[in-house]
Amino acid sequence: MRFNLFVNALKLLNSTKKPNLLVVNVRSLTSAAPTSDAVAPTTRPPPVQSGNPGEEQRSLHVAVIGVPNVGKSTFINNTVNHRVCPTSAKVHTTRQSSTAICTTGQTQLVFYDTPGLVTQHEIRRHHLDQSFKSAYRHAIQHADIIAVVHDASNGWTRKELHPTVLDTLKAYSHLPSFLVLNKIDALKSKRMLLDVIKTLTNDTLTAGKRAAPGSTAVDPPAKEVRLNKREFSWSHFSDVFLVSAMTGSGLQELQHYLVGQAKPRAWKYPADKHTDSRPEAQIVESVRARLLDYLPQEIPYNLKCELEYYSVEKNVIYTSVQVLCPTTRIERLICGEGNGKLRQITERVTSDLVEMFGQAVSLTISTVSKGKKSPS
Repeated sequence: MRFNLFVNALKLLNSTKKPNLLVVNVRSLTSAAPTSDAVAPTTRPPPVQSGNPGEEQRSLHVAVIGVPNVGKSTFINNTVNHRVCPTSAKVHTTRQSSTAICTTGQTQLVFYDTPGLVTQHEIRRHHLDQSFKSAYRHAIQHADIIAVVHDASNGWTRKELHPTVLDTLKAYSHLPSFLVLNKIDALKSKRMLLDVIKTLTNDTLTAGKRAAPGSTAVDPPAKEVRLNKREFSWSHFSDVFLVSAMTGSGLQELQHYLVGQAKPRAWKYPADKHTDSRPEAQIVESVRARLLDYLPQEIPYNLKCELEYYSVEKNVIYTSVQVLCPTTRIERLICGEGNGKLRQITERVTSDLVEMFGQAVSLTISTVSKGKKSPS
């Protein structure tokens, strides 16, 4: 098993392709926006470069916030052009803040991936730590700017910012912020995006006009305010970007925007570093993320993953992760007939880790329940 996975890892290392990102600045939209869903040619950010010692270094720290499952981690991975944050199709994949780093030219962009903003009820339902609710605050306190990621594909919520997002923006109103409308590839008509942008920004951003860096957008004329009227917009976004993880255009424009906001100061990390997370933690989180994809309903939230072994020999990562199951029934569900499902999970995680670390990985995942252990 370990030999086969090692061989597969070598193949994946040579064939892995990263997903791309579509970013269209609000300036490119007009009231007569076309309804065509044609995809622009794929573009990628420039390769990482270590700056010239004689030139001034610049950096920008970005806190990425939003409700669960809006695509924050995918957005970050594509922006830095490197798999740093584990992703899955279920909510609450990100359990703790992580850091992704992109260095281009003389500028270093540092992204803080935060857990989805949640209520106390969600913490109990998904067995989250109490620190989960406040993890984003630590990230924002170290950030220069806030990126709010919003799901444009959700017909129920696309025209309103969640109360937890608005409360966060109010609490840190001294920091500039910009809006990222994600998953626009799922929209049949792009015309509605203009209305969504006007609604979410309280019509303070218009096509062809961008707020100056550091400036505050002017509020519209005061209107009659009803008691207990719910708010759903934020009037102080400096810019809006339309994003799709399924296509690939416009990523360079978003990166240029962030580079333009960078401040003159020494870099916090070396130019070749992509994250400050320990590889052992990334391995465990990658296993947990794929369990979310492969297991139904609430089952994966009741599992606990622990690192058993980690070693690097001759540029190959050898590692083992144990999954603690609450019952033997759940353990059988994870393993599948003849351990077939567990092998699928192991191969998928191996693929993720090869992309993440850029080197061959030999991974073993085992399950244990009531003192009984079942290796993959």
